[in-house]
Amino acid sequence: MLKVLTSRAIQYAYDALVPGFGMEIVTTLSSTGAIPGQVASDTPLDLVIATSAAIDRFIAEGKVHPGTRVDLVRSGVGIVVQAGAPRPDIASGAAVRQALLAARSVGYSQGPSGVYLLELFGRLGIAAEVAAKAVQSTPGTPVAVYVADGRAELGFQQVSEIINEPGIDFVGPLPGDIQNITVFSSGVLTRAANPDGARALQAFLSAPEAGGVYRKHGLDPAGGLNPGTAPRYGGR
Repeated sequence: MLKVLTSRAIQYAYDALVPGFGMEIVTTLSSTGAIPGQVASDTPLDLVIATSAAIDRFIAEGKVHPGTRVDLVRSGVGIVVQAGAPRPDIASGAAVRQALLAARSVGYSQGPSGVYLLELFGRLGIAAEVAAKAVQSTPGTPVAVYVADGRAELGFQQVSEIINEPGIDFVGPLPGDIQNITVFSSGVLTRAANPDGARALQAFLSAPEAGGVYRKHGLDPAGGLNPGTAPRYGGR
């Protein structure tokens, strides 16, 4: 048996892949903000999947074995509107700025994409305007839910967390001049009861054959074993 804690950001791809692994897996899905507390607890865990920054922090804290960080996917931020609604022009950062100003309400998450978007709104010079009509999702609830029921006219989140949700239309990823990439990685916990199984699952999830599943769910394969030098954020 293998016990895995994973970010919801890769949930759909992960759920599609793990049945083919051939070992019993008990998986806990979690929001980005909750993962550090779960790693710090004494809950039995073998493998954690989180942002690369979080994995590096867990290694520094002695919670994840050094040298076991394996990068799995690169995740960009995307935009959705309610199903059937007009799709705004998002061809450039300037176009996205105009779409944000024109929208009645703007939804974003409390995770890595939400942190980035708050910085982006400031960089675009519209932080106050967006704050006046912002709708921030609760942890574990996709922003797409708020768009589907009309609470947010525009929704922003990791592409992988919104494209599979009902009631929305995926407009597209943020354009390259304002895109933000988060790397999601895995690491074997120092308290792992099944470290060999954890390493085997890392190899399975980072194998080239997994690439098609990742792309289907809005993610890009990240390339596997990484000593800690992969960019945590950057333009696509």
